[in-house]
Amino acid sequence: MQVVILAGGFGTRLSEETDLIPKPMVRIGNIPILQHIMNYYSKFGHRDFVVALGYKAEVIVDYFATAKNIEFNINLVDTGVDTSTGGRIKMLESKLDDEFMLTYGDGLSNVNIDDLQNHHRKFGKIATVTAVRPPARFGTIEITNGVVTKFEEKDPQDAGWINGGFFCLSKKICQFISDSTISFESEPLNHLVRIQELSAYEHHDWWQPMDTLRDKRTLESLWNKGEAPWLQK
Repeated sequence: MQVVILAGGFGTRLSEETDLIPKPMVRIGNIPILQHIMNYYSKFGHRDFVVALGYKAEVIVDYFATAKNIEFNINLVDTGVDTSTGGRIKMLESKLDDEFMLTYGDGLSNVNIDDLQNHHRKFGKIATVTAVRPPARFGTIEITNGVVTKFEEKDPQDAGWINGGFFCLSKKICQFISDSTISFESEPLNHLVRIQELSAYEHHDWWQPMDTLRDKRTLESLWNKGEAPWLQK
């Protein structure tokens, strides 16, 4: 199935790395996170990619023009610097298959893509979102009469479900995006909720965004220790 990757944002929360390159080109180990994402999808047989570019698009274009040993069909499309996520999808409409996958160019997971695809087809909705629980960031303490009675790491299972990316979509989604300023995560998805056309695939295992320098270091540490969950199918 065709895979669309949104790779046009500014990456302002990772400005230590993104002053000169777009966030999808930040390296984890020896390759950009964008290529890690492609490699992961390819493990499930998906090698047809459409990449929506924006900020510093030329860096991604130059990389794939010279990269070796990448046996994917990659269509790089400049969707503009200031275009929102929904707008990028809308601008790709003529290039989209009737059914396609979508993810962001700055997050990794060990989500089972086959199971996600099967879930999407079973429910037959316009869109399926992978729901995840965010990584634990803070521990918790309990205090009684000024004395700590409980001190423990935060359990991510205590958090609510959030959008983990890794969507399956019908091309019909473009009907709900009116212009380039529309955020995919706002009105289009909320409209699908109202008409009961958004299903959720619950992923209970590992997921990690790369929003901050701390996140990048977490991914690098897993890679360097040979424990990267996204390398396992």
